[in-house]
Amino acid sequence: MTGAEERRQKDLQRLRLLRPMDDDFMRCLFKDNIPLAEFVLRILTGRKDLRIIDCQTQKDMKRLAGARSICLDALGTDSLGKKYDLEIQREDKGADPHRARYHSSVLDVENLHAGQEFGELPETYTIFITEKDCFHKGEAVYPIERINLITGENFGDGEHILYVNGEYRGDSDIGKLMHDFNCADAGEMNFELMAERTRYLKENPEGVREMCKIMEELREESLREGREEGIKEGRKEGIKEGRKEGIKEGIKEGVKKTALCMLAAGKYALEEISSVSGLSLEELNQLKDGQNA
Repeated sequence: MTGAEERRQKDLQRLRLLRPMDDDFMRCLFKDNIPLAEFVLRILTGRKDLRIIDCQTQKDMKRLAGARSICLDALGTDSLGKKYDLEIQREDKGADPHRARYHSSVLDVENLHAGQEFGELPETYTIFITEKDCFHKGEAVYPIERINLITGENFGDGEHILYVNGEYRGDSDIGKLMHDFNCADAGEMNFELMAERTRYLKENPEGVREMCKIMEELREESLREGREEGIKEGRKEGIKEGRKEGIKEGIKEGVKKTALCMLAAGKYALEEISSVSGLSLEELNQLKDGQNA
């Protein structure tokens, strides 16, 4: 079996185990699939009338030069212009509140153009589906809103952050949806829209080719990032070693100058200078000869 065929077999084996909770698979689920994005967002937001008109996956967001860029798992826009950033967060660190804040702020920057009034900012929803219940209260969804601490009223800035508990189960639509997000087998899913797309990506030859291509691209990207990181680390180590060498050379030069001064004074025996400087008698004689030359 060739190396390429072996990699393909491993990819096929990995594909069978992937779930919507795995972000690379989730992106493929929603790619060019507005009906599924709309269905999921209706359940997560509780807005049954929500109508999605556009959905992009792996959307790169970087408007400000020098600012940290992010790649959104899925970005949807509804018929009212509201924006929805849907993210899978499997690690606890990925659910850091500062990350949610940054995602939300990037949506703002990307959606207000020069000359527009601040009031024209669209309403935004940053939605993190977390594999674990990161707030440990057993709730299905944790809505995060700004409030006026004095009046107790909602601040009304149009920013909404939702943490969805991937561990939540129950008879509600959101409980069934979180069950489906954790399923590798389409036959065990509750919702046909999820099952249909999952079957396509895992069983249909075209869908399998699409997934294998993406996994190959991700592997190449990881290798490239690994090489780049290795080069950076190598440079750092090289600089560090260069500094060490520079210090060593500086010490050597300092020792030589000290020895030369002692030789020039004519008051010290070579053995004394050798003891102070650490230079051998042979090295001192060479310095002395160079001084007399």
